Amino acid sequence: MREILFDTETTGVFPDHQDPKQCDRIVEIGCVEIVNLERTGREFHAYLNPDRDVPEEVVRVHGLRLDFLRNHKRFPEVIGDFMEFIGDAPLVAHNASFDQGFLNAELRRCSRELLGNERFIDTLAIARKRFPGASCSLDALAKRFQLDRYGFDLAARKGAGGHGALVDSRILAEVYLHLKGGREQRLVFDAGEAASENASVLRPVEFVRRQPRPTPLAPLATADEQAAHAAFIDRLGPNALWRKVS
Repeated sequence: MREILFDTETTGVFPDHQDPKQCDRIVEIGCVEIVNLERTGREFHAYLNPDRDVPEEVVRVHGLRLDFLRNHKRFPEVIGDFMEFIGDAPLVAHNASFDQGFLNAELRRCSRELLGNERFIDTLAIARKRFPGASCSLDALAKRFQLDRYGFDLAARKGAGGHGALVDSRILAEVYLHLKGGREQRLVFDAGEAASENASVLRPVEFVRRQPRPTPLAPLATADEQAAHAAFIDRLGPNALWRKVS
């Protein structure tokens, strides 16, 4: 199954406003493709010129200033590539309603068809159901699943400009894999394969009882050896084990 993990960085939290000049805009979008919960390596990434200022408190989150963004394309110039990349795949985001609102606001300005609720999967809702009462921010989940083991610099995200749409999408892909039990499923699958391939090794050992010989074998001990053995048994006393089994 093909799915798209995505994230957006914006100028604020209000995609719609009575005054068009006051609408917050997307300044970065990142997408990661997965198939059957595995990253394929295909990604989409774009910085966007918002045609408005970027408040300093927001810059402290993603580090993107207007001086940098005004040299990049506007959303209408990348919408074709973006829509082609996502296709008809489900869109997975953390706190999906936020990103959905911004995407649809941009699509509306371009007179494009909006993305319906059925297209979106919210990992925040999944995490809250799995870990009730615990912090379920993307950073908290990354720490819970120890994503630093996979090369993610979680400490750097605490500093100014530590967040980015593409790196957040990559982190989200790994978080989504854990939330869906992907690693456990793979382990179970691999174990099943191993059991199938080594069934002969894992089969229980069966012991077959042999029937006694119809005629006992003739003793190989000499007469002197048999006499020495009898003398030894006599020294063991009347309760010697040999007397009980002979």
